[in-house]
Amino acid sequence: MAHNINYNEQKETHSFFSVKEKAWHGLGQIISDYPTSAEALQYANLDYEVEKRPLFTYGDDTNWDSDADVIMEWQITMPNYFATVRTDTEKPLGVVGKDYEIVQNVDAFTFFDSIVGNKDGILYETAGALGNGERIFITAKLPDYIKVGRKDCIEKYLFLTTSHDGTGSITIAFTPVRVVCQNTLNAALNNHVNCIKIRHTASATDKLKEAHKMLGITNQLSVELEAVFNRWSRVRITDPELKKLIQLAMIPNRETYEKLKAGKTDELSSHFNNMVSSVFDYAMTNPTQQVDTTKGTLFGAYNAVTGYFQNVRNFRDEESKFKSIMYGTALQKNQTTFNLCADFAKHGNRALNFN
Repeated sequence: MAHNINYNEQKETHSFFSVKEKAWHGLGQIISDYPTSAEALQYANLDYEVEKRPLFTYGDDTNWDSDADVIMEWQITMPNYFATVRTDTEKPLGVVGKDYEIVQNVDAFTFFDSIVGNKDGILYETAGALGNGERIFITAKLPDYIKVGRKDCIEKYLFLTTSHDGTGSITIAFTPVRVVCQNTLNAALNNHVNCIKIRHTASATDKLKEAHKMLGITNQLSVELEAVFNRWSRVRITDPELKKLIQLAMIPNRETYEKLKAGKTDELSSHFNNMVSSVFDYAMTNPTQQVDTTKGTLFGAYNAVTGYFQNVRNFRDEESKFKSIMYGTALQKNQTTFNLCADFAKHGNRALNFN
């Protein structure tokens, strides 16, 4: 199953919830009102705990006597390795080292609750568990939103994911999403942090408690993003400039860069040219790109790349799409585009020159 959403056999439901809108996989619980953190834990079937338990192996010795084999066995403890186990299902989730600290699911929600302690604060949008419950994720909407122009709104979300199998850090990211087309925008401003990673060590829980200070960064980042996007919505970009910006944003390797720099466009791969054409076509024809704040503007150029990965690009499955947008190639290209647009806003088409 590409979605990899955990199925809870005890509750006979998938471990996922979404507010109002059905998820792409069509699974889990769709609820009409925003839940409290306690309710969200239950709707997403995340109300379980994880324990670290010792790992064992066995040794044996065979002694012969005149009548039969006598097999001697004994238990050997693995001192530096432990299994992480769900206490409700008794399913092992992974193998971790002795310094690994479990951060319980409820602690992840406590992080969100610590940001805004009133009913008008954090709004839990989605949450769920993957695999056997070894990875969980939560998205929550912040109270206000970014405005670009008079009609184009970008809501602010916080995204948290963590694992119980030793494969990754606790990751908290700031993600703005355009309401009209649901594009996930992963942008970073210079000298700001839009992603926090916390390792599962002895201080993990304390660091997570302190991570609520991220809200100050988030609010400041949102104020700056609103100003940036509004400024970009007034910066005009011609079609040739747009195509060159897309080419620079989508460069996959140094070889392609050198060919573009040398003007050897006939030597560019068909895969690269097709990708650039797809992004450009999205900018020219998609209805969300035809409003005043995007059509022919630098803001529209930025949204063309983010919209391509969200709505056009073919991925192997939805899980691959999710990973690309949140952690991988799509995120990298979006950040490259953001930087190119920031340079273009300052220097015009000189920003599109090869360095």
